[in-house]
Amino acid sequence: QVQLVESGGGLVQAGGSLTLSCAASGITFSVDIMGWYRQAPGKQRELVATISSGMNTNYADSVKGRFTISRNETKKTISMQMISLKPEDTAVYYCYLWAKPRINSPYQTYWGQGTQVTVSS
Repeated sequence: QVQLVESGGGLVQAGGSLTLSCAASGITFSVDIMGWYRQAPGKQRELVATISSGMNTNYADSVKGRFTISRNETKKTISMQMISLKPEDTAVYYCYLWAKPRINSPYQTYWGQGTQVTVSS
């Protein structure tokens, strides 16, 4: 069974920093894309940052230059360092995974349970 366990959310003042982490388990074949999405109250879930198995990264324009995503392929973990946080970064952050858990299974999307990030002004 594929599981994503997130950690690192919390409350921080504007201008502060946080690091989110996500660990994937239950995968014995292939992990392709990992990343983070977020959802603020009353808004749709949006992409924040992704990183591929080839270490190609993609960022939302709103976080470029402030957020940095990294990946440990062996441990199947990702981290995202967030600096210069703004109140508009407040949201539930969800870990995202596009993976083929076993050789005879298809590629599928998986989501973590979410971790709250609150930035106070």
